[in-house]
Amino acid sequence: MDAKTSSPTSAMPLAATKYQPYPQVDIADRTWPSKMITKAPIWCSVDLRDGNQALVNPMGHDRKARMFKLLLDMGFKDIEVGFPSASQTDFDFTRWCVEEGNVSDDVSLQVLVQCRPELIERTFESLAGARHPIIHFYNSTSEAQRRLVFGKDVAGIKAIATDAAKMIVDMAAKAGGGYRFQYSPESFSGTELEVALEICNAVTEIVKPTPENKLIMNLPLTVETATPNIYADRIEWMIRHLDNRENLIISVHPHNDRGTGVAATELSLMAGAERVEGTLFGNGERTGNVDIINLALNMYTQGVDPELDCSDIERIKDVYEYSNEMTIPDRHPYVGELVYTAFSGSHQDAINKGMKAKQVANSPIWEVPYLPIDPRDVGRSYEAIIRINSQSGKGGIAYILQQDYGLNLPRNLQVEYREEIQRITDEEGMELPSKRIYGHFINRYVEQPEARLKFVDHHTYPAGTDHKGIRIVAAEITDRGELKRIEGKGTGPIDGFINALSTYLGIELSVADYSEHSLQHGSNASAIAYVEMEYPGGKLFGAGINTNIVAASLEAIVSAANRVLQARG
Repeated sequence: MDAKTSSPTSAMPLAATKYQPYPQVDIADRTWPSKMITKAPIWCSVDLRDGNQALVNPMGHDRKARMFKLLLDMGFKDIEVGFPSASQTDFDFTRWCVEEGNVSDDVSLQVLVQCRPELIERTFESLAGARHPIIHFYNSTSEAQRRLVFGKDVAGIKAIATDAAKMIVDMAAKAGGGYRFQYSPESFSGTELEVALEICNAVTEIVKPTPENKLIMNLPLTVETATPNIYADRIEWMIRHLDNRENLIISVHPHNDRGTGVAATELSLMAGAERVEGTLFGNGERTGNVDIINLALNMYTQGVDPELDCSDIERIKDVYEYSNEMTIPDRHPYVGELVYTAFSGSHQDAINKGMKAKQVANSPIWEVPYLPIDPRDVGRSYEAIIRINSQSGKGGIAYILQQDYGLNLPRNLQVEYREEIQRITDEEGMELPSKRIYGHFINRYVEQPEARLKFVDHHTYPAGTDHKGIRIVAAEITDRGELKRIEGKGTGPIDGFINALSTYLGIELSVADYSEHSLQHGSNASAIAYVEMEYPGGKLFGAGINTNIVAASLEAIVSAANRVLQARG
């Protein structure tokens, strides 16, 4: 590089002069670090408003209706259905939710409105006839917006909030009551705590919440500008200082600009927040809202009932992708196509052993390495937990053959066969599907279509009174298609057959390891036998499948002998 040419790094302004660190909160005796999340918050989905307005192609009625039905089925009790004063589409959909949405008595429709009189009037029109709806009113309070956008001081910004609060309370009373209220100091994350407190307390004084109709005080992390602990400090500080705290529901509305929206939300719940606004998979402005599914299933893995039904994660994913016209990444927590899948050999081995240990122990406690949640709890299967590519190990291959086809390969065979699969995946550079792994195993170890020897039949008879315990094994095999009869002696069919084959081939063969198991239940069940054959120069496996276990064993011996012949050239 030319010495006069600036690198991209050196061309960037120094952070020390362009950016300033977010201020700390003076709260030396903070309590949230020692708290735990022990119950689910009140969940409020904002998919139909905050998530929808951030789409390249906002939802039409059909896509909105399908999402709304999903949210009801999942058990959301607060659903923000739109911004009815902002567009005719949102107004019409709000009316549809009120009139045709089949909303039960324990569900509140929530709508958003700016603190502007003409918009508030239009919002009340959209909710006529709704049962206990939530009017969510907001105005921006941050120092930067006060100075750069509105050109107002704190008193002027506070007046916007209190004037709107008065109008909303009066209109609700004239409409016959039944309304609930939510106030958000929008851009709370950029607002000085004392200013946020002053404005929130002024709104509370006007709304006059009661134990029967609490005010939702929503403190949004509108833009993530600091580490999650700072947000938790701000929530704890506000909770300590808010007036009429016992009649407030502290709500949070985190975004994800720093990629720590989930962490910020969890810490805010530890700090005392009681309600969370977010979207199913984090869709929203910029880097998105907080991911509610992520939060809910995080709680689930800690033994906390999230009070949302996430048991059919595939349906949730499908509706989300249909309604938003977006695709969930393969590695998205809990729902991504590959989040329950291991390709790494060491991961596969640990998962394989963990799954086997769970079956043996028959314990209700989930404890499988690398899988923080049981895939079946969210409607996924065990079929794709382990997939095979060039990074995979013997444990993964063994798991697939056992899980999908009932083959319990001995450890040494796992090692041997892993080298076969490694060769294929290295050559092709692609994932190997389960069906092909099984097919290759059968072709290589059982059927061997190009092999020299084939087992046909056998029978045994005693060697005579002078050879007590010894039996003669007379067997038929084919050698390059020609039928041959061979004979040997041994203590049993396997021993005698090995003797006969060794004599016939002129190779000293012996069994180093033998195992067998049934492949299926019932009187006609097939069995598979595995034989590790030792010969001058090494050891190789063979396998045989037959309804007769002795025949399966002898087939396995012939399979191993064929591989010995191939190895010897």
